[in-house]
Amino acid sequence: MNILITGASGFVGSNLSNHLFGCGLFLESLDLGQPLTKELKAIYHWNDLPFLDITHIDTIIHLAGKAHDTRNTSEAQSYFDINTGLTQKIFDKFLESDSKKFIFFSSVKAASDKVIGDLLTEDIIPSPVGPYGESKIKAEQYILKKIDDNQDKMIGKRVYILRPCMIHGPGNKGNLNLLYKVVSKGIPWPLGSFDNKRSFTSIDNLSFVIEKIINLDIESGIYHIGDDDPLSTNQLIGLISESVGKKSHIWNIPKWLINLFAKTGDILHLPLNTFRLQKLTENYVVSNAKIKRAIGINKLPVTASEGMVKTLTSFKTISLQ
Repeated sequence: MNILITGASGFVGSNLSNHLFGCGLFLESLDLGQPLTKELKAIYHWNDLPFLDITHIDTIIHLAGKAHDTRNTSEAQSYFDINTGLTQKIFDKFLESDSKKFIFFSSVKAASDKVIGDLLTEDIIPSPVGPYGESKIKAEQYILKKIDDNQDKMIGKRVYILRPCMIHGPGNKGNLNLLYKVVSKGIPWPLGSFDNKRSFTSIDNLSFVIEKIINLDIESGIYHIGDDDPLSTNQLIGLISESVGKKSHIWNIPKWLINLFAKTGDILHLPLNTFRLQKLTENYVVSNAKIKRAIGINKLPVTASEGMVKTLTSFKTISLQ
């Protein structure tokens, strides 16, 4: 089976390529740079897209995109140019091709910036906040409209819009790395009294899900992706501390006092303010029930803790080099 992956040079793309190659699939890449994996039959540049022959491609996995910039240093339009614009181009190519499956990597941020209630499910009416989530939902809307308007071209095809929550694994960069560096230095975590829980996605579980989507006849649709169980920030700090051989330092300062500090931060423009406190302590738990039903499993192969330990171990290996 022939697979075309866009964005194979990235963290997710390189890990996914290695996994799919190990499953006996033939991989090609459409990218801006040189992919890190060596298991690719062919590598194309995005400039080649108008002339690219994909008649032999069975499945297109569209990973390429502009990642969420949590520091807000990126221009808003760049998200729409890449996350929406590139998706439109590659999906149009898919519609005109003989390819049977299209897998689009969106994000839970396209659904909602916060979780109202216990779980974020696919039934939610999307209400993204900020250009990252907004650009992803526009790409989703484009795909869904194209499907509705081209039913004759969709015969025998399947389209999957995946919304993973935070993906982690070897080679991961981002906020998880920053927290790892803070905890590994022995800096105390002052928000221990907030027992918030967040969903994560292990790269191993994500790769497993993609493999199943490729090989099984699963119904088209929108699917949220995440590990089976969420992790609290306190659990995460405990795992980081254990991975570096240190005792975790979690301070259980009363919530009312932390809230007072945050309100003071609003006035004095301090690093800890009410908005940042909310982001650090809110729950964001994502349901993966729909994708597990579609695949026909009760649980994913890697637990949330096992996947996180593997990621943290990779951080330690890099720091020792």
